[in-house]
Amino acid sequence: GYRAQMDALRRNPNILIATPGRLIDYLEQGVVDLKLIDTLVLDEADRMLDMGFLPAMKRIVGSLRKDRQTLFFSATMSSEIERIAHSMLVDPEYVSVSRGKAAVTIRQRAYPVDHASKLPLLLDLLEREKLERVLVFTRTKRGADRVAHILEKRDHKSNRIHGDRSQSQRESALRAFKAGKTNVLVATDVAARGIDIDSVGHVINYDIPEVPEDYVHRIGRTGRAGKEGQAITLLTMAEEHSMRAIEKLTGQAVERVVLEDFGGYSIQPAARKNSSPRMLRRSRRR
Repeated sequence: GYRAQMDALRRNPNILIATPGRLIDYLEQGVVDLKLIDTLVLDEADRMLDMGFLPAMKRIVGSLRKDRQTLFFSATMSSEIERIAHSMLVDPEYVSVSRGKAAVTIRQRAYPVDHASKLPLLLDLLEREKLERVLVFTRTKRGADRVAHILEKRDHKSNRIHGDRSQSQRESALRAFKAGKTNVLVATDVAARGIDIDSVGHVINYDIPEVPEDYVHRIGRTGRAGKEGQAITLLTMAEEHSMRAIEKLTGQAVERVVLEDFGGYSIQPAARKNSSPRMLRRSRRR
């Protein structure tokens, strides 16, 4: 809590890990002096530099000493975010490893369906294939609530995490999922960023993400530590262009599985050469 954080800051820690909003709160209260910081590390840099966090990050960077070391880490980096990152760096070095690609241990497939068949197909996959340790992604908080509610009605042990859930509710849901007390966790992209779960068997994209880079982050929750993972996307005709953008980013064709009972349709996937920008990893000391 707040008191514990204040006590920790009074002990002059060597490393401070913070969210942008909370760090600015302490900065405004005069609790921290960022001029003492000689190294800035930005994890999930693509998210930290998007329009939601950008004003806070500009404020934080402006309060840092000029001769700092800056390190940015991200699995993906769009050209727009890379341009913003450059404004905070001087002559940066790039380290790129399998940029924008899913792990080879992840089997990806998509089920083309009509919109009304998404929920029935999700239930069918969970029940017919007896899926366990499943992370389901929706595009909106309302969608996450709806899917989780239906799963509970069908006696699935499930929970949800999204922006309207309190921190304690998110942590409780995550602990239950890690412990195996629930087998399905429904999440939105923002809420799921940074969660560390080693043994997710399946990631299901109930809604395809608006940003292709988020697909890589989503399915990267499975197929870890050399284990085989499964990534499933429920895909409507209207979302087909988004799937093509994902295939272009990753350079990997996603297998289509057509189920006529769920309004399936056939379109040949078209993977293209990976054209994603290089990722910024670290900047030389100014």
